[in-house]
Amino acid sequence: MIGQPPITLQTVRTALQLPLPGRAAQLTMAVRPRPGDRPDLPDPCPNEGAVLLLLYERQDLLVLPLTRRTQTVETHKGQVSLPGGAREPQDHSFAETALRETCEELGIPEATVEVLGALTPLYIPPSRFCVYPYVGHASHVYRLRPDPNEVAEVIEVPLEHLLDPTTRQVEIHFRDEERFQVPIYQVASQKVWGATAMILAEFLALLSAAQAPTPLRL
Repeated sequence: MIGQPPITLQTVRTALQLPLPGRAAQLTMAVRPRPGDRPDLPDPCPNEGAVLLLLYERQDLLVLPLTRRTQTVETHKGQVSLPGGAREPQDHSFAETALRETCEELGIPEATVEVLGALTPLYIPPSRFCVYPYVGHASHVYRLRPDPNEVAEVIEVPLEHLLDPTTRQVEIHFRDEERFQVPIYQVASQKVWGATAMILAEFLALLSAAQAPTPLRL
């Protein structure tokens, strides 16, 4: 972003030491109204899963891969999302779920990925999933080998692009004569919205705070 220093891995580490802005940051990119929304996670949760905001270098810039889902996956067909998936019985933690699912979807070895920290969990009403987001960094990502059963396309987005205010837009949608405000991140030819945009919003708020001359206490 113009006027800001480049985002480095140390910037990310500093950001993840700050207090999480949580729901307040998430809601800046929430569809309004958001049917079925709730401020907490249901207990017990009908479905549980995890996603990973995976960072790695491309031409000396940190990028984040988003995946366009195939039309054959169970939920959110064709949407742009973060890599991740449902927790399996063998997973000992949600961080393990995020790591396993991401590496399976993108075709990268788990040994190359370091999980750096967690973001605020989010409930997704349409699929009734409690999603636990994590941030990670992969070293030596030369080539991705996405799973064709789950991933139709991988979009590598520089963090600076997501932080650019012009990337964020608001659209008006109608469904059954009800009017919705839909905040989106415009990424190449794709629109990132919904839960993925809400998770990204919290991470970007942390990065902005960490880039301040004196890191802001959120």
